[in-house]
Order: sequence, then structure tokens, then C-alpha cells
Amino acid sequence: MQDMTKGSILRHLVRYAIPMILGNLLQLTYNAVDSIIIGKFLGENALAAVSTSDPIFTILVLGASGISLGASVMISKFRGAREDEKVRQEFATALIFGFWFSLGVFLLGLALSTQMLRWIQTPEAAMAQASTYLRFSLVGFLFTFQYNVLASSLRGLGDSKTPVYFLGISCGLNILLDVLLVAIIPLGVAGAAIATVISQAVSAIGCMGYIRRRIPQLSVTKEQLHVNSALLRETLQIGFLTALQQAAQPIGKVCIQGVINTQGIAAMDAFNAGCKIEDFARIPTQSIGNGIMTCTAQNRGAGQRDRMFQSLTKGLLLAFAYFPLIFLLTQLIKKPAIALLLPDGAAEIAAAGVSYIGLKAYFFLMPGITNAIQGHFRGLGMMKVVLFGTVLQTTIRTVCVFFWVPKMGINGEAWACFTGWACMAVVEYSLYFYWKSTGKILK
Repeated sequence: MQDMTKGSILRHLVRYAIPMILGNLLQLTYNAVDSIIIGKFLGENALAAVSTSDPIFTILVLGASGISLGASVMISKFRGAREDEKVRQEFATALIFGFWFSLGVFLLGLALSTQMLRWIQTPEAAMAQASTYLRFSLVGFLFTFQYNVLASSLRGLGDSKTPVYFLGISCGLNILLDVLLVAIIPLGVAGAAIATVISQAVSAIGCMGYIRRRIPQLSVTKEQLHVNSALLRETLQIGFLTALQQAAQPIGKVCIQGVINTQGIAAMDAFNAGCKIEDFARIPTQSIGNGIMTCTAQNRGAGQRDRMFQSLTKGLLLAFAYFPLIFLLTQLIKKPAIALLLPDGAAEIAAAGVSYIGLKAYFFLMPGITNAIQGHFRGLGMMKVVLFGTVLQTTIRTVCVFFWVPKMGINGEAWACFTGWACMAVVEYSLYFYWKSTGKILK
């Protein structure tokens, strides 16, 4: 467990971010392998079916994970204030409420799965497989949500390593089951989804067992396993806004996917291959942002205001140092990486994907800048600002896509994304420096 109220902030951020980076890399490596296996063994239509259903599933996961992040902020604050009993009460509250909430989202998603695919104009050639994949994936959502609550609680205590171990087990198992249920036993896209469900269940159950045995701060008895209404209200105030913020980008992605889908299956595959590479590139900045959130929240709970503000400046230093490295790496590997993610012989699709990710690499500094300020605002509990910034970025990006993609192809989405990031950064940093100078940010 990391106590971020003492010692070097930069060292704390690096120590916190590295396990999260590794964990997210594991997750995305699995996603990439999943796409490779589906593309090579099932073909373009199956790959398009899985890719087009992913944004819908992401909305459900990220929307529900707002509860997890809200609990993480609360646990970080109580950890900084050395209030262990409140840490346990918050954990129990998040776990119980999260179960019922995730069950409701699961049932609603199952009922509307086919209609949601029609809303984003999924081509008929991919509709049947997309519907099958999404329905099976929704079963795994129940386990995914519980794992997120468990992992976020550990991270709130400053432990970003342990969730990576269980994620690694999950990803390894997922890849093995993918090979078994897609390449060896030909279950199609359903096999890929079943593999995901099983691996997610293993990670959630394993993480719960570890917490019960090893983490006394989160060990609760049956008598303590109840919802604290006061903590629930406070968690939901943070969690609801976080859920909206978390869901805003994938909702925009669904709208963007709808525009991309009108360009045909070739454009869909090229765009989604480029997005997978972008996801890898943005992992470190997202992890740095989460580290800033935890460090800010712990020092807020301890009443150490100078360290709160230093969390942002040190995090920005890391983001600026990372940009030239990821830019050069992306330019070096873009051709073989895109080719690996697409079916054999798709030269035209590959060329479009290479052009897209090569352009977008020039803009990778922007998410580092925006993730830093958003992580700081989360740690301060200023979730309305985080929500406003995300909605602003997503809205501008989506509107630009509607005008630019029909004229510029999928490269129009890259320019739209940069425009949204830039507007978000200008607005949020302007608010930050104004509020800091007036003292409002400390109230």
C-alpha cells in the first residue's frame, strides 16, 4: 500500500502508474490477440461485427465503473485521513450497491442489444454476429463490474500492483480459451465472447479471495456487509457524475462509429485497427492521470494542500516526457501493427489504417495534458468540471466527425479528436488557474 502523503510525489506517481500501465497493456494485448484470432479465422465480417459492438459494451462498462471510481476517491480520502473504519464501510457499500446496479444494467442491455446495434447503423452483413457477440459479452459484464469495484478499492489504498496480477491471469486464460473456442472448436464469435466471460469470472473471484485473506483494511464481516446510506449518497454524488463522464466518450464513439459504418466494412476495419493501436499509446497517460487522482485525494484527506497541487505539476512532467517516445514508436511500428490486426490480403484497408494512426500520433500529447488535469479534479472531488470537460471534448469531436469524415475519410476523425482535446484543455486549465488564484479550488 502506498502512502502518498509522504516522500517524493514524482516517485509515487511512477510507482503507481507502472503497474497500471502493465495491467492495461495486458488487457489491450488480449483485445488485440482477440481481433487477430477473429480476423484470421473468421474473416472481415466477423471482425467488423465484434468491432462495432465494442463501443456499446464499453458504454455499459465505463458508465457503471463510475461507481468504482467514486468509491476509489472516497477510499483514498479516508486512507489519507487514517479513517480505516470508514474505508471498510465504503468498500461494503460500493460492493453491495454495485452488484444490484450492475444486474440492472445487464438486464436492460440484454433487452436492447439488437436495437442498440441498429441505432449505430451496423451493416446487415455483420448484424447477426454482432448481436450474438454482444449478448454473450453482457453476461461477463456482471463479473467485470465486480472486478472493477475490487480493483478500484485496492488502488484507492495505493495498491496498483495486485489488480495487475489477476488481470494477467485473466488475459492469459482469455487468449488460451480464444484459441480453443475459435480456432480449434469452431464456435465463431460466440466462442470469443464465452472465453471473455470465463476469464472475467476468474479474475473477479480471485481478487475477492485475495482481499478477504490479505487486506485487513477491506476485510468486512457479515455484520459489516451492509449499505451505509450516508456514504452511498456521497459516493453516488461522485459516482453518478463520474459515470456520466466515463460514458460520455464511448457514447460519442458510438455516434462516430455510426458515421464510420456508413463508409463501409473496409473503413470500419481500418478505423478499429487504428483505434487499437491508439489505445496502447494512451495507456501511460491514463495511468498517470489515475495516479494524480489518488495522490491528490490522499493529500486532500490529510490536509496537505501544497502536495495536492504538486501532484498535477509532477504528473504533467511525466506526460511531456512520454510524448516523444510514443510518437517515434508509433511511426516505426504502424505498418506491421496494422497488418497484424487485419485479415490477410487487405492491402487497401491496411493503407487507410496506417495513414490514420500515423496522423493521430502527432496529437498524442493532448490526452496526456487532459488526463492530468482531469485526474487532479477527480482527486479534488470536482466531478462537475470533469464531466463538463469530457462532454465538451466529445461533443466537439463528434460534430466535427459528421462534417469531416465524409470529406476526408477516417483521417477526418483524427483531426476532429485533436480539435476536441485542444478545446477541453484550454477550458479546464483556464478554470483551474482562475479558481486556484481566487482560492475557490480549496473550498
